[in-house]
Amino acid sequence: MPTISERLAAEVAQIAASDGPGDAADRAFSRACLDFVTCALIGAHLPVTEATRAAFADTDTGRQSALLGRVERMSPASAAFVNATATHGLDFDDGHTQAGGHPGASVFPATFAMAEHLGSSQAEVIRAVVAGYQVMVRVARMMHPHSARTGWHNTAVAGTFGATAAVAVLHRMPAAQIAHAFGLAGSFAGGLLEFLAEGPDSKRIHPGMAARDGMACAALAAQGLTGPREVFEGRHGVFNAFIAGAGDPGALDTPGLAIETAYFKLYPCCRHYHAAIDGLLDLRAQIADPLAEIAKVRLGLYSVAVRGHDHKTAATMLSAQMSAPIAAGLALIDGDVAVPGFQPETLGRAELAAMITRVETTVDETCDAEYPGCRSAHVEITLKDGRRLQTRIRDPKGEGANPLPDADLDTKFRANCTPLLGAERTEAARAVIWNFRQTQNALGALLTLLTPKPVGE
Repeated sequence: MPTISERLAAEVAQIAASDGPGDAADRAFSRACLDFVTCALIGAHLPVTEATRAAFADTDTGRQSALLGRVERMSPASAAFVNATATHGLDFDDGHTQAGGHPGASVFPATFAMAEHLGSSQAEVIRAVVAGYQVMVRVARMMHPHSARTGWHNTAVAGTFGATAAVAVLHRMPAAQIAHAFGLAGSFAGGLLEFLAEGPDSKRIHPGMAARDGMACAALAAQGLTGPREVFEGRHGVFNAFIAGAGDPGALDTPGLAIETAYFKLYPCCRHYHAAIDGLLDLRAQIADPLAEIAKVRLGLYSVAVRGHDHKTAATMLSAQMSAPIAAGLALIDGDVAVPGFQPETLGRAELAAMITRVETTVDETCDAEYPGCRSAHVEITLKDGRRLQTRIRDPKGEGANPLPDADLDTKFRANCTPLLGAERTEAARAVIWNFRQTQNALGALLTLLTPKPVGE
């Protein structure tokens, strides 16, 4: 019987050898790419991104790969790390509910950096991304939610396998070598959820670790290095070492392409309570003056969404983004949940603080039973006149079961990229992404559009 890594490798090799994987996958690629570019650009000059770039700059003399939204270039490994960190820098990037992680932030940066270096075709880039999502999501689904409960961040752990798969496609590796690459990835994978306690920068670099290390694993296997065949199910494999043997190989049989079921965010904060935000915004429309009229807010969530996300104060932007009460307060006070609301200078507003104190976060039995099948929420607002407003949201906006229309992704792209690129270049980049397979030298054309013009031009 083939091992889990051999089954994954065979699937990757099949995707790599196909002529497709078809129009539906092309559209899913374009949707995911549009969101990735949005997040990478708005994160390109964040302090954490700049610090990451600077940390490698002195020793990295490579210039093969672009840094999105910047004029600098670096080696493929460093470029992947920096671009991935930028993409995850505002917690606005795509994800997958049943996998409990963010595939795009690891898979796209690894793919783009290596594909630019190798001169890969448009079709190879698409197939690499599709394969990367497939593996990252399958690995994470086999581990989730046990991994979250034991302190592992699936974005970093499973993302390493996803990036490995994507780069293996670009290297045109056979299935046997891909399986060895996965065996090696088991020794690289890691990333702790301890950032939930303090809100440090470590979360931001998790996709960077995965992207860079996945590239290394594929390159090492391509040179003949071997890894354990039973890297997942073996006595000292991922399942036993990370989640006490609770892995679910049945997730390998999930039908369809994972990239088609990724979610896209409307709010730059933890996905666990986006359904609650949707519900609060719906109920807010019935309230003339939220600060004057609301007495209490109850957010009913699943246990993984409550633990580590129920704090009401935050010393850092990340800590604020990880707080359900703070997001709820922003939704009710501002009528929206956007990046500026989480910045330290806005968190101290008296009206926001007053609303946050009224928010109670609890475990709802129905939501807990439904997770990780869906990220639901039950929201109840008690008004000072005694009335109660409530709603239950099963799937937040942007989920595979409640998808954002293409037009909404275009809006997110234009709203965030136009101030950085200008309207003409934004529209040109959007056109390349939506017609990636049909555009000659699509990756090169896109990266050129995303590189700022030198001063004076």
